[in-house]
Amino acid sequence: MPRPKPRCGAPNSADSSGGATRRVWLQALSAWPLASLLTACGGGGGDGGGEVGTSADQGTAEVVLPTAVKNAPKAAVASKRAWRMGFGGLPPRLDLATVIENIETWSPRADMAAIHNELPWTELLSGTDAETIIRRDQLDLVNYYRSKGLKLLFVADLNDGLAREAEAPQLRALGRSLTEPAVQQAWRRYVVAAARLLQPDWICLAAETNLVRIAAPAALYSAVRQCANDGAADLRAAGLARLPTLMSSVQVEAAWGQIPGMDGRFQGIATDRGDFPFTECLGLSSYPYLAKATPADLPDDWYSRMVSGSRIPTMVVEGGWTSASTSKAGQISLTSSTDMQRQFVERHAALLDSIDAVGWVQLYFADLDLSALQQPLPDTLNLFAHLGLTDSDFKPKSALAAWDALHARQLG
Repeated sequence: MPRPKPRCGAPNSADSSGGATRRVWLQALSAWPLASLLTACGGGGGDGGGEVGTSADQGTAEVVLPTAVKNAPKAAVASKRAWRMGFGGLPPRLDLATVIENIETWSPRADMAAIHNELPWTELLSGTDAETIIRRDQLDLVNYYRSKGLKLLFVADLNDGLAREAEAPQLRALGRSLTEPAVQQAWRRYVVAAARLLQPDWICLAAETNLVRIAAPAALYSAVRQCANDGAADLRAAGLARLPTLMSSVQVEAAWGQIPGMDGRFQGIATDRGDFPFTECLGLSSYPYLAKATPADLPDDWYSRMVSGSRIPTMVVEGGWTSASTSKAGQISLTSSTDMQRQFVERHAALLDSIDAVGWVQLYFADLDLSALQQPLPDTLNLFAHLGLTDSDFKPKSALAAWDALHARQLG
């Protein structure tokens, strides 16, 4: 996720601008007692002791289509899309009823689910087995997604997903670094365990690599590059029953030179393609409202220019358009609306078609409930809190009908 002000300074600087608050929210779901949650809602993987089954083993749960899908124009239903659509599991509030309602509301309008994961470094480096952690924290959730017929994207973040200049938060707290061989080995073991137990369809081994290279110390970027490439080799040598598609991702606004601190000139991603040659599907992270005033301002080659001359399967792995205006957020002022967000959803379909995309993931389905966080909140948090297609109480915004109409198109 891009920062409002990319900084190349002290590791703790994220805490002063809201990164810590957002990080707590983004990571809280992975610490939720999912076994209890899934037992309560009738899903999941039993005792959590086995690997994820195939679709033939599990079947697909009955899905009640949203009203907007049932009533979509016949022309929309008859048209096609090549890209799967999906969400992350992040709920607007961390209570049992909301977590369940969130997944139950978005899953009928999705073909895939995403888990963006910062590793449990504290446990891993204290000697806890990676498979033990994954079985406890994620296997039930993945089985729940699979029971709904959803494909899975798994992102194993190497550094701080909300402050790309920094080490992962738990590593900082431990005084450790990804530059250490022992830390890299722990990440590599975790990734192989995740691939074996969860059997994701796609696994992203390095996220927003161009933003890491711009913002982070050279040693950290070098460690990200080394670790991701070694992890790819480990996965290919692991003898897995099914090898997931290997991914890395780049930050689109940074590639266009259009984040604060850059000069606005197109940078491209040639270095990233060279540094992460294992990449079989390229992930795109894009929050274009931080660079453009309206969705109509996005050029037709917003995505396609990045892969011009070297076609590769491509997936939007995070992003969106805020539905709220903010008058003060650090040095950024935004003007937006629910209708502008709807326009972006519709515009986004054409951009995805221009690159033959295979997927489109929104991290949020519903807005974050800021009142559930400890006050006062930093201004920067509001930049990312209103990306949902519903409000925090699941009341639809106009963008949801646009999403549903696109999802009603035949996949293929």
